[in-house]
Amino acid sequence: MTIKKTLTAFALVIFIGPGWAQDTSSFFTKTDAFFNTYVKNGRVAYNKIKANPDGLNELVELARTIKISKSDAKTYQAFWINGYNLSVIKGIVDNYPLKSPLDVPGFFDKTKHSIGGKDITLNDIENKLLRANFTQETRFHFVLVCAGLGCPPIINKAYLPNTLDAQLQQQTKLALNDPNFVRIKGKRVNLSQIFEWYKGDFIQGGRSLVDYVNLYRKEKLDTNSKVGYYPYDWALNEIK
Repeated sequence: MTIKKTLTAFALVIFIGPGWAQDTSSFFTKTDAFFNTYVKNGRVAYNKIKANPDGLNELVELARTIKISKSDAKTYQAFWINGYNLSVIKGIVDNYPLKSPLDVPGFFDKTKHSIGGKDITLNDIENKLLRANFTQETRFHFVLVCAGLGCPPIINKAYLPNTLDAQLQQQTKLALNDPNFVRIKGKRVNLSQIFEWYKGDFIQGGRSLVDYVNLYRKEKLDTNSKVGYYPYDWALNEIK
């Protein structure tokens, strides 16, 4: 009986495993192709996606039933980062044309997306699935793109498990070395409101916000800089 049960379990692993892996691999491959087609210089061709939504709808359907354990951290993180960005695009396309994601009531905290075996809001993807499970990973803030120009730019490729760390590092460095994102005026530095809204993430371990920014900057900020925040730009990050 024990041998029979073992063989049955083994057969189930063989049967289920490849299908799961195939779905996940297909999701990452097709997401990469989608972003490469419709994203350029940090902006999205929402008008073209609206006119031909089949590719996006296929991705959304593919992502709907994929389930990944958070113990497989890199695959889990890559899936939900891509899933967040795709869900944002889907939310914009469903309401396009518009000038800002804020034109849609509840865009971030009420509208639910069917993804990863859940019906979930954008805020809950960010805060409950990513930030809450990986509290030390502050670089999420530079790859989750909210459809506003105030966000760090969306890239024209998928985040992949085997390249995720390098991609997180690259996007964080790009943002924090961008003079439009970190605005220096003498002894004062104005930061994105991302640093105001999620300050607790960045000052872990007794760091200051300036200390955090300096972790990724080539030209370090004066450690005595006075920190302020500039208004967030919610204008749509669309290709016109």
